[in-house]
Amino acid sequence: MAGKSGRTISATPQGGMKEKIFSWEGAMVLLLIVVNIFGMILSPNYNLTNILRESPRYLAEIFMLFGMAFILVLGDIDISVGSIVCLATTVGCMVSNAGSPLIVVVLACLGTGLVCGMLNGFIATQFTELPTMIITLGTQIIFRGIAEVALGSGGSASMENIQGVAPLRTMVGPVPLSFFIVIICAVIFITVLNRTTFGRKLYAIGSNSTTAYYTGIEVQKIRFFSFSLIGFLAGLCGLFLLASTYGANTTTGNGFEMEVIAMCVFGGIATTGGKGNIIGGFIAAFIIVCLRIAFGQINMNTQLILVIIGAMLIISVLIPAITNAVKRSGKKKGAV
Repeated sequence: MAGKSGRTISATPQGGMKEKIFSWEGAMVLLLIVVNIFGMILSPNYNLTNILRESPRYLAEIFMLFGMAFILVLGDIDISVGSIVCLATTVGCMVSNAGSPLIVVVLACLGTGLVCGMLNGFIATQFTELPTMIITLGTQIIFRGIAEVALGSGGSASMENIQGVAPLRTMVGPVPLSFFIVIICAVIFITVLNRTTFGRKLYAIGSNSTTAYYTGIEVQKIRFFSFSLIGFLAGLCGLFLLASTYGANTTTGNGFEMEVIAMCVFGGIATTGGKGNIIGGFIAAFIIVCLRIAFGQINMNTQLILVIIGAMLIISVLIPAITNAVKRSGKKKGAV
């Protein structure tokens, strides 16, 4: 299947080794290798030990990749996730400062994210004539506004008992706990999207929601579940971010929605719905994480890093379109 960008993306695993190597996911693996070689050339401190040490603050974002993949495959979009992270982190910080144990802090963050996601899902499924871009733009402002009111004039809050979230910062050897959880989530969500009836329903809805409805698929229930899921994952992101930064402020999660969408699109998930694979997005996420760490080690301006990532995203969309245009041009000349 070819998306509007001209990229061919299969919803099922490719058959032979040749197809896998020359697939978009194969290209992502090669690019990940190149990025790591580039990082070692760029900074003498770029090595596995330092990457693992610096990765927890970036790994938290990847949790939202899995939910966003579901949303994009459905043909929807959610740009409120950064604000949900901000609100979840704020609530978790306040609950922790009230003297609550870790389990209550965990439930506070996850519960906040879930409620926000359910609100998005409720509005999206009850008012289907409204684009989800507009719905989540509105809730994005609301969620961050609530966090700003809660944080007060100072605009930030620090954890009074940082030992309370120490288990979330556990290292298994040199590897952070969040890395293992990200891998487990990847296995689960890749399996669900590629190997289950639910995953096939997501693709069917994204390809044509009307046809999916008339074939008996409960379109709105699946949409509601998917929005609730990404809200829950945003809460999980906020929880690990809280453990990493020991606090919350009004800028927490700023721009996360665009970065997560970039991971998905860069990895081959079409924003038009019905096409894409989490594997590509997962590899793309680590490409972006490695780039951020490498550029961070040479103290590159954060905004410049975003410009580079944005340029890579545009190039990743243009390359297949240019390639297909060249092929069509060659066929026309051959026909003449």
